[in-house]
Amino acid sequence: MSSKTQVIRLYRRSLKLSLDWAVHRYLWRGQALYLRGLFEANKNVTEPRQLRLLIKETENLLEKWKHPDPYRAPTAPGGSKYERNLPCPILDPPPKMIL
Repeated sequence: MSSKTQVIRLYRRSLKLSLDWAVHRYLWRGQALYLRGLFEANKNVTEPRQLRLLIKETENLLEKWKHPDPYRAPTAPGGSKYERNLPCPILDPPPKMIL
C-alpha cells in the first residue's frame, strides 16, 4: 500500500474518531480544521523513513484516543440508543427550588 493511501486512511480515521468525541457538529468542525492543519503541516515530508515514523506515531495516537463507546447509527446492529445531537430524554423532574 502506498504511503499516500495510508495517510488518507489515517486522516479519515482521525476525522471519524473526533466525531465520536464531539457532541455537536459545530464543535466537531473546529476539531476537523485543527486535524487538517496537522496533516497539512507534514504534507511535504518525502523521506520514507521519516514518513513511516510519522504514520506509526499517528496510528499509536489514534489508538490511544479511541473512544470507549463509539457512536453507531441507531439503526445499525448494536447501535447507539439515542440519535446524535439530540438531547436524551429527562426522566426525573427537576428538583424543587426554594427561594
